[in-house]
Amino acid sequence: MAHFVILGAGECGARAAFALREKGFAGEITLVGAEALHPYERPPLSKAGIADASDPKFIAAAEKYTESGIRLLTGLAARDVDTASRTVTLSDGTTLSYDKLLLATGASARSFPGAPEGSAHIRSLRTHHDAAALRDVMKPGRHIAIIGGGFIGLELAATARLLGAEVTVIEGLERVLKRGVPEEIAHLLTERHRAEGVDIRCGVSIEALTEEGGKAVIRLSTGEVIEADLALVGIGARPNVEIAEKAGLAIENGIAVDTYLQTSAPDVFAAGDCCSFPLPIYGGRRVRLESWRNAQEQGTLAAANMLDLDEAVSAVPWFWSDQYDMTLQISGLAEGAVTHLRRDLGAGAFILFHLDGDGRLIAASGIGTGNAVARDIRLAEMLIAAGARPDPAALTSSNVKLKSLLAA
Repeated sequence: MAHFVILGAGECGARAAFALREKGFAGEITLVGAEALHPYERPPLSKAGIADASDPKFIAAAEKYTESGIRLLTGLAARDVDTASRTVTLSDGTTLSYDKLLLATGASARSFPGAPEGSAHIRSLRTHHDAAALRDVMKPGRHIAIIGGGFIGLELAATARLLGAEVTVIEGLERVLKRGVPEEIAHLLTERHRAEGVDIRCGVSIEALTEEGGKAVIRLSTGEVIEADLALVGIGARPNVEIAEKAGLAIENGIAVDTYLQTSAPDVFAAGDCCSFPLPIYGGRRVRLESWRNAQEQGTLAAANMLDLDEAVSAVPWFWSDQYDMTLQISGLAEGAVTHLRRDLGAGAFILFHLDGDGRLIAASGIGTGNAVARDIRLAEMLIAAGARPDPAALTSSNVKLKSLLAA
C-alpha cells in the first residue's frame, strides 16, 4: 500500500491530506507538524487570535483526522530527507518511508539583524503561542512599537489600538505597504491609522534594536531613541527551505517547483509559502506567495498531482487584509502596469484597475468597509484569468457592470 508523507501541518499540508482522501487515495497518509497543536488557520492570529482569549480556529476537529485515516504527528520536526532511499527522519529519530512526499514547510518570520534572541520584549508573530504572548502585552497603558509597515505590521497596529495600547509603526521605506499596494490605498489606510491614534514613521531606518531595563529600545538613524514595552518585528517572512536544501533540491526564492508543484527530485512536491513556482498567466514569471488562499489551493493542487492527475497552476494570486472596519483585497500582480484606473463603488469604497502596456488587465486593488469590494474583486480576478483587455471607459463607469465585461 502506497505511503504519502506530508511535512508541515499548516493550512497547506492539512488541506492536502484531506484532498488526497477526497480524490480517492486509499493508501497511508502521514501528516507531520512541528507544533503541538493540530492544524489551525493563521490569518486570525493578527486579529481575533490576539483580541480573543480563545483556542485557534482549527482546520478540522482532531477526530476528523482519525476518521479520514490520516496519521497526524504533532510536536515533531523533520530532520532529514533522503530522496535516494525515499525516507524522512524526524526529530525523535523515527524514520518514515514514503512513496511520495509533500513539503509544506511554510515560512518563518524574519528576525531583525542584531536583535537579541529569546527576548520577552522583542517578538514576532507566526504561531498561536506568539499571539497569546502578544495578548498579554497589548493593554491600555502599554506602548507597542511595530517594526515594518506591511500587512502584518498594520494589522497588528489595528489590533493593538483596539485593545487600548499606544502604538508606533516604524517603516524604512517612504510609505507603508510599498510592495504590492497602490499609493492611493496605502495613503487612505495611513490616514485611518493616524485617526485611530497610531504614530506612523516612514522613511526612517533603525540602527539598533536592543532590550534594556525591561524595555525594547529602538535607536533610529536620526538619533532618536524609542522605548517600548514590546517591539513587534514584522519585516516579512523567509521560506523554510532548510530541509529541502539539505536534501539537494533546487532552491530559488523558496523550494523551486514546476507548474505541477513537482520539485527537482522525483516524487517530491512542494506547496504553499515555502515554494516558488511559475505563473503561466504572467508569462511564466516565478513567484512565491504568502497567502491563506494560495496555501489552500496549492494543498489541493499538490494532492491532485501526487495522484498523477497533472493539474497545472492556474489561479490568480489573491490577498486580503482587515484593519479596523476596512478590508483591502487585491487580485493579480500589478508589477509592470502602466495604466491605473479608478472605479467608485459608493460609501467610500473603490477599486483600482491595473493594465499593462497592451491594455490587458493584470491586477485589481480594492478597499472599503466589510465586503464592499469582494464581488467586484472576484469579477476582476476572472477577467485577469481570461486575459481580458476591457474598455478603460467601461472599467471606470459605475453604469457598466463588470459581469458584462466578463461575458464580452
